[in-house]
Amino acid sequence: MFVDHYEILQVSPNADAETIHRIYRLQARRFHPDNLETGDAEIFKKVSLAYEVLSDAKRREAYDREYRQVRKREAIGVAEPPQSPPLANEMQRREEILRLLYRRRFASPDQPSLGLRDLELLLNVPRRELEFSLWYLKECGYLTRNDSARHTITIKGVQFTEALNAGAAKWIETP
Repeated sequence: MFVDHYEILQVSPNADAETIHRIYRLQARRFHPDNLETGDAEIFKKVSLAYEVLSDAKRREAYDREYRQVRKREAIGVAEPPQSPPLANEMQRREEILRLLYRRRFASPDQPSLGLRDLELLLNVPRRELEFSLWYLKECGYLTRNDSARHTITIKGVQFTEALNAGAAKWIETP
């Protein structure tokens, strides 16, 4: 996770080395654990680390590149690139989705679909993690999504789920 050293030291990204040094000394004095009135060991560590990075020309240059990238992502509404789950977790989630839709189709042929909220609750997985899995399964032709945003397993999905149960299915498949 990105740490904004400029914010911690309360200086501008345009601050020169002398200003950074002066502000660091003020902050360090204020938050040093020996200061009985305003001392705070955690904040002192953060201030010290920020100064360590920003006072070294090479480290600051590398940090500034990352800082600019983070600011660009924030400007377009993406603070951090999303972490992808481990591949095994993603594959397991896809299998669970197909099994749920398979059972739903089998148990309720007249109402064979499940909505995103249903899947969230049944799998105990947040929506943002389900969306990739559902997109993948849809693009592979294993499920369809209707205008009401409900998902239904397809014939290809049924065959794949049955193959999974037989141990023969592979996820590396083109639609």
